[in-house]
Amino acid sequence: MFQKIKNFNRLIRTNNKLLTTNNSLLRELEWAHIFHDSIKGKKPLENLSLNVGRWAGNYSFFYILNRILFDYDINKILEFGLGESSKFISTYIDNYDKECEHLIIEQDENWKEVFLSKFSLSNQCEVQVSDMIEKEVYGYITNSYKNLDKVTSKYDLYIVDGPFGSKRYSRNDIITLAQKFDLNDEFIILIDDHQRQGERDTSAELLKMLKAKKIPIFKNTFRGNKEVLLIATKKYKYATSI
Repeated sequence: MFQKIKNFNRLIRTNNKLLTTNNSLLRELEWAHIFHDSIKGKKPLENLSLNVGRWAGNYSFFYILNRILFDYDINKILEFGLGESSKFISTYIDNYDKECEHLIIEQDENWKEVFLSKFSLSNQCEVQVSDMIEKEVYGYITNSYKNLDKVTSKYDLYIVDGPFGSKRYSRNDIITLAQKFDLNDEFIILIDDHQRQGERDTSAELLKMLKAKKIPIFKNTFRGNKEVLLIATKKYKYATSI
């Protein structure tokens, strides 16, 4: 009898896992339709070859990015990690906003060369290679960018999708930049892969820091087969409901 109960409980856990996986895939399919509808009539973006998902952002991420770029006055963008979203932003800048500045921090010089051999970024996009190093955060080892203190400007949009993820306090470099924020700053922060513990650690620490600085923030989590956390100040608060 005891073995039958164990087998039954195992079956329930397996079924629950399958249901969770199926629900996330269904949500992702819905986001794919929403994203494609959102770029209809924007021929440069419709014709852009994007590899969505896996290491790159998923459809909810690209939908949010598209809405932010077109709905708000975004003049300066900082992106952690060179990839598919860099292509999307570059195409947006070249065709819709040639004054927008886009700085990309990338950990791998070889990847930069491979990427640029296949895709020409806008002249308004700058790629800076910063080696990946390890640092300790609350007793955990996490990946970080070297010499990030050289980034002294402030940005309207921060995209956190690099360096390689860590099990705890992943991509904690956004905390380093947030230490310089004050009440007069207006910004949006996108944290990709927020379904992972490491990114959730970092977002919790970030929100705690912003609260301590008394910076009013608004947030929402967008779920497909991955999660994207959007954090916005008052100027951009309606981005949480797009």
